[in-house]
Amino acid sequence: MEGEIYNFFKVCITALMSLCYCYIVGRIIPKGTRRLLPILPVVALFLYLPLNLSAVNLIGQTSFIISWLGNSKLLLFAFGKGPLSSDPPISLPRFLAIACLPIKIQRTPLKKSPQRTQNTKDHIRSPQNGHHKENPLPQNPENIRPKTILLLNYPTKALLFVMLLRVYDYGDHFHPNLILLIYSCHLYLALDLILSSIQATARAAFGMELEPQFREPYLSSSLQDFWGKRWNLMVTNILRVTIYEPVHYAASAAIGRKWAALPAVMASFLVSGLMHELMFFHMGRVKPTWEVMWFFVLHGACLVIEVVVKRKCGTKWRLPRVLTGLMTVTFVMVTASWLFFPQLLRDGVIKKALEEYAAAGEFLKDVAVEDPVVVKCRN
Repeated sequence: MEGEIYNFFKVCITALMSLCYCYIVGRIIPKGTRRLLPILPVVALFLYLPLNLSAVNLIGQTSFIISWLGNSKLLLFAFGKGPLSSDPPISLPRFLAIACLPIKIQRTPLKKSPQRTQNTKDHIRSPQNGHHKENPLPQNPENIRPKTILLLNYPTKALLFVMLLRVYDYGDHFHPNLILLIYSCHLYLALDLILSSIQATARAAFGMELEPQFREPYLSSSLQDFWGKRWNLMVTNILRVTIYEPVHYAASAAIGRKWAALPAVMASFLVSGLMHELMFFHMGRVKPTWEVMWFFVLHGACLVIEVVVKRKCGTKWRLPRVLTGLMTVTFVMVTASWLFFPQLLRDGVIKKALEEYAAAGEFLKDVAVEDPVVVKCRN
């Protein structure tokens, strides 16, 4: 345990020093190809860093945060785009935090004024061609509070996470498919708790208002809702800027803006599949089977079909939200059990991850027992 923590510390220091170098490059070299060239060695280094670790939980986090998100942010930064670019340039501490943490700064909401509010209402209600035109500007989803009472809070999620760890001790008594479904819930709870903890630390350290990573995905009403508004939104934001928007722009010239979103969606899911294959390779160190890629290809194709059906049918054949929500969550969990998790089971990644959770729990228990303050309080 101590040796792996030391290796993880070295990886973090290497990443921070590399990002400091990129920050200097950004200050002295203008955006474009000239800035990209000196940044490319850092991109290659970030792809290699997870291979220096052996704990699959740390490998997964490093591969996701550094190899995927960090490299995406650096490539955008090379061309003066993305969260690392601003005018005037952001400070070095904030640059490091945004580059190496899965966070996105919350946009400052516009201050309301009576005049602005009235103008906004008039704009929304103004008729055009005999119809009321909707506000073309997307609303900030963070400011839209759902009326549905959230079913889970973070203490409850932490408790469920611990309880699921105990369920695996009796895994021999459960059907393998049920274990895979349980692991789907386990993965969501682990990601939500880890990313929320990172966000809380960054918020306390830098005083930044941050957007959440998850918005209760079990309340999704469609695949569009699940992937676009509720699940791992940091990835959604990165893919939107790096893949979706460029492909949408190129496709608009070829097939028109009406259907340009369809190839853009498929391209985003393809890239997501490739990056997940890279993460699985980092954790398992085995040749890819491409099952994970097919998982994202399937979801991308189904989302495209969903978009087409909605555009063709409109609100005529809209199903009840309760039914569409149940269908969406069931589809995600069943396909994940079919294509996403089997490779992790075969490679022993899930088993090793659970053993690491147990080892971490024993380590923390030993530290607490050896702490004289804790011992004194117990006495």
